[in-house]
Amino acid sequence: MPYMPQKSDKFTFGLWTFGNPGRDPFGSETRVPPTPVEGVKKLSALGAYGVNFHDNDLIPFGSTANERDAIVKEFKTALSDYGLVVPMATTNLFSHPVFKDGAFTSNDPKVRAYALQKTINAIDLGVEFGAKIYVFWGGREGAEVDAGKDAVTATKRFRDALNFLAEYVKDNGYDLKFALEAKPNEPRGDIYLPTTGAMLGFISTLDYPEMVGVNPEYAHETISGLNFYHAVAQAIDANKLFHIDLNGQKVGRFDQDLRFGQEDYKTNFFLVKLLEDKGYTGPKHFDAHALRTSDVNDVWEFAKGCMRTYLILKEKAQKFNSDPEIQGILAELNSPDAIIDPLLTGGYSKAAAQQIRHLSLDPSELANKPLPYEKLDQLTFEVLTGVR
Repeated sequence: MPYMPQKSDKFTFGLWTFGNPGRDPFGSETRVPPTPVEGVKKLSALGAYGVNFHDNDLIPFGSTANERDAIVKEFKTALSDYGLVVPMATTNLFSHPVFKDGAFTSNDPKVRAYALQKTINAIDLGVEFGAKIYVFWGGREGAEVDAGKDAVTATKRFRDALNFLAEYVKDNGYDLKFALEAKPNEPRGDIYLPTTGAMLGFISTLDYPEMVGVNPEYAHETISGLNFYHAVAQAIDANKLFHIDLNGQKVGRFDQDLRFGQEDYKTNFFLVKLLEDKGYTGPKHFDAHALRTSDVNDVWEFAKGCMRTYLILKEKAQKFNSDPEIQGILAELNSPDAIIDPLLTGGYSKAAAQQIRHLSLDPSELANKPLPYEKLDQLTFEVLTGVR
């Protein structure tokens, strides 16, 4: 069957994705979600590679030690029986009212301590299941009233927490890296470090920047009208793309977490092409939810659709890369110059500066160079629509 996922595709889903009950701020649940074990069984049959979780997705808040151990044992058995792995884990630092004004950035030192305590326990849980990536999404790390929090102090508090947790991981000899996930707003009016670029800048200020990367999410960048493909390209260029969240989103809406590919086929095409062309080998995580209108059967159609869309766009990227007319245009646009290219890529020297200073460059002539972007964009559309 074409576009059938394989384990080697490394497609993953979170327990909270297929486990979403169809609730929203204006309405209660519309379906009974599958249990984690039921989800593992079904995802395995669909060809998924792994499953991820927040601590409380698997272990309900307030569980006793005995209840925790029983849940862990059952889930481990299911993973083994159905051949799934846990590549990534994370902590829920946003649902409980204690985090209503932040977790790591709360003004209350006891809340910050509780956030560290909860995260330490969740890191242990993730490592127990073999997770290699630990994601930090600061959903409550923000403000509606800037008078109530000093933003510089909040950033320092977030840094202190990550430095502490990095030391904890190193002290325990865990094979674990951190991935920071940005979002501009929702559930807070404004969330600190709102974009992938902001996270990349912040990482350079940490004590162990080498063990911290990013987990960009399509919906989070798209909410504010940014180009997700560009954000991921920046992360790849910085060697910081440790994990990625794929879903769908309309610009300017609430966080929709739609099925991957449900919106903006062209951006999704260039995203998939980027990941494939640049050799990204990490998990491809679908952080999305089936529509509130879906019943349980339609939830699994949603999961199949996420993976199938990726594979279809991967095939389209291969066609784009092998199309002689498209590649001819790209070759002309990027034609090399044996004299100038070494001057631009070889770094500064006095000799290079003098050579550049004395180059004969006619701006009028350069401005008249053909740039057939209209044609190139139309050819891309024709590849995507299958008429080419």
